[in-house]
Amino acid sequence: MKPGWSITIGILAGLLAVNGDAYAQQRHSLSVTEAVAYAQKNNAQVKNALLDVQIQQQTNREITASAYPQINGNAAFGYNPRVAVQQFPNFIAAATYGVLQNEGVKNGSGAPIVSPNDFGLVAAAFGTKFNASAGVSLQQLLFEGQVFVGLQARATSIAFQQKNVEVTEEGIKANIYKVYYQLSASKAQLQLLDANIARLEKLRNDFQIMYDNGFAEKLDVNRAAVQLANLQTEKQRALNTIENGYLGLKLLMGMPIRDTLVLTDSVTEAQIRDGVLENTQYNYDNRKEYQLAELGKRLRQYDIKRYKLTYFPTVALSSSYSRLTQTNKFNYFSGAQWFPASSIGLNISVPIFDGFARAARIKRAQLQLQQTENEMEGLRLSIDQDVAAALNNYRSALSTLETQKRNIELAELVYSQTKLKQEEGLGSATEISTAQTDLQVAQSNYILALYDAINAKVDFLRATGKL
Repeated sequence: MKPGWSITIGILAGLLAVNGDAYAQQRHSLSVTEAVAYAQKNNAQVKNALLDVQIQQQTNREITASAYPQINGNAAFGYNPRVAVQQFPNFIAAATYGVLQNEGVKNGSGAPIVSPNDFGLVAAAFGTKFNASAGVSLQQLLFEGQVFVGLQARATSIAFQQKNVEVTEEGIKANIYKVYYQLSASKAQLQLLDANIARLEKLRNDFQIMYDNGFAEKLDVNRAAVQLANLQTEKQRALNTIENGYLGLKLLMGMPIRDTLVLTDSVTEAQIRDGVLENTQYNYDNRKEYQLAELGKRLRQYDIKRYKLTYFPTVALSSSYSRLTQTNKFNYFSGAQWFPASSIGLNISVPIFDGFARAARIKRAQLQLQQTENEMEGLRLSIDQDVAAALNNYRSALSTLETQKRNIELAELVYSQTKLKQEEGLGSATEISTAQTDLQVAQSNYILALYDAINAKVDFLRATGKL
């Protein structure tokens, strides 16, 4: 191999190694709090809500700019190849005849000169071939009602967008809590499945030994094998569901699918019950949605105020300074004479009658404010309903969880006793198979109750504004 080829291949290999590192799979070990913090930085909805804040900031800058002086420079150049000709009455001849008449001048015939009835028209070109002007103008708004209110509303508009970010974050946070803790609880589900599989494998082997010794039927061995296969299928289905749950959690967090996510927090029954029912009081102001609605109401009030101020005059100061030149030669910068011009003015625009347009805008803003107040009343009722329903669901979920926990203990006891009877020759294979099925059902019901309790707790905390 030529040396040049060797060097080229080495460079390509190095570049591939660098790119491989840049796109390498990352591993994230996160608690639920860290998962929420990760989502606040990477979730697309949160990032767009944060961009809305920045957009509002730029809108506020635009409003503020209306109160600053507006300074503009201007320059104009013109060339007239043919200066326009205009016709006008021959006032020069009329004046001359008037002087002659007043002096008593006579014509060649000795008769006094008399002015004709029509002197005709004179054609003349006015203007020059070249003209130019350059100057600067200033406009300063002294008072304009809508701009004045817009300046007052800047802080509220920013607060509105920031609160919208918090509402978005809270919704994502609630979903992350649910999925995160359900995935944590799924470890218990897999442990139960593994224990059942181990139990059934032993039971199948026991039946096989008993069948080989003539103490059991082939049907008992086959029934245990079917149950084992079903349980292994159930485990595979659970693993697939858990894997999809991780994919969904990554999507909520804005994490690349190729990255590895490890959950470091666990969930227990004590955590689900801990301290939630000790204080069920709530306040509307604790809900982010209600805080957002209050800011929206304030913005509606600003709308009414700005429309009312349109009845007041608009006052603006204007000034300009320029230089002008006119010449028949292109000598703007060498010999042309520039004449200065300046002006200062105060402009006052007084609204008198606009066809009741302002009155219509004020009335519309008042009706929109009334709609917002109605929506807030509906939101208060909705919060009451959310809290009541969430509390009922949470209490029911805890009760169901406790019942299913006792049911598992009872099912395990029944299975143990049935297995003991079967080993002593006092029980049938059907009984042990039924006990195993009942135990699996009780375990499945417990896991479902655990998931429901997790969701119910998150829903209750969110409903009361305590999430």
